[in-house]
Amino acid sequence: MWTASKKYNDTFGHLKGDKLLEFFSKLLLQECDPHHYIAGRHGGDEFTILLPGKRERETFSFINSLRKKVNDSYFEGVEIFPHGCLTFSAGIIEYTGGIYDKSQLMDKADQALYYAKAQGKNLVHIYNEQSPISKTIDIEQDIQEIEQQLKIFLSKDIYTFQHSKRVFTYAMDLCDYIPLSDAEKRTLILGALFHDIGKLEVPKHILQKKEKLTAEEWSIVKKHVIWGKEIVSAIDKYSDLIPLVELHHERVDGKGYPYGLAGDDIPKLARILCVIDSFDAMTTERPYQKTKTFDEAIQELRRCAGQQFDEAFVESFIRMIANKYDFKLEEMNSVS
Repeated sequence: MWTASKKYNDTFGHLKGDKLLEFFSKLLLQECDPHHYIAGRHGGDEFTILLPGKRERETFSFINSLRKKVNDSYFEGVEIFPHGCLTFSAGIIEYTGGIYDKSQLMDKADQALYYAKAQGKNLVHIYNEQSPISKTIDIEQDIQEIEQQLKIFLSKDIYTFQHSKRVFTYAMDLCDYIPLSDAEKRTLILGALFHDIGKLEVPKHILQKKEKLTAEEWSIVKKHVIWGKEIVSAIDKYSDLIPLVELHHERVDGKGYPYGLAGDDIPKLARILCVIDSFDAMTTERPYQKTKTFDEAIQELRRCAGQQFDEAFVESFIRMIANKYDFKLEEMNSVS
């Protein structure tokens, strides 16, 4: 949640502003302590409340009643605020298995808070992928920007560049076969294009090696997901792509990397990307290296469904491939 204390500081001074923050903090603790909710100052005039075990609607009811109580609590000088009283805006996010770390959780809560403030402040908003946020990004511009960065691969490993472009194309097509919000579609498409960016840090001789990798070389290759996360983390506008870049090699049976996450602990979009990425890796043509036909790759997807891959997304992807290339599944033996 966010309070507009800057205007108060500018008018009455920071010492008085500190008293206001102290007053507000005591109000939060007074309301949260009886329920064993955890309240804390996040920084500046932002606060966070954790409500263990509560669903988003219950949370909304509590936070909204708290907002009304704060509105009705007088503190000297609050008449200068736009609403003529002490106010706050709040964003709510419910933790789910698809949210894998606290930074992603806070980012979604911030988006909901941003929306509440954009609607006139002194409001509480529940995070929703479909919420119209005024900082909407033109996906065509984003695609062009990411492609410019990927072109570095043209001089280092053209196969990684081509692979990224194909995975990106598959992701765009797959959006018509899986129910996703507009925000999820954007994240999947851009994440597919950007997912191997960390391979820029992998030595060229390893990326282009035709023989089997040594254990040491394979260990280096696996680090590309961590290096990719670091690269994407440096670009604020693409922070929502981090789970796809970092986790597209996790497996639903928990035997993937880098963390060994399993099942729904792996974000949904990363599970989808894992299917797309693996299919293209199996069918990518490389000189002097055996590749699978589409039919063989589909058999492999189905064989590993429920182990490496999420079964539901495997079947959706197979339907997309069959329709895109306009043939029946039993005819795939002749397609490569």
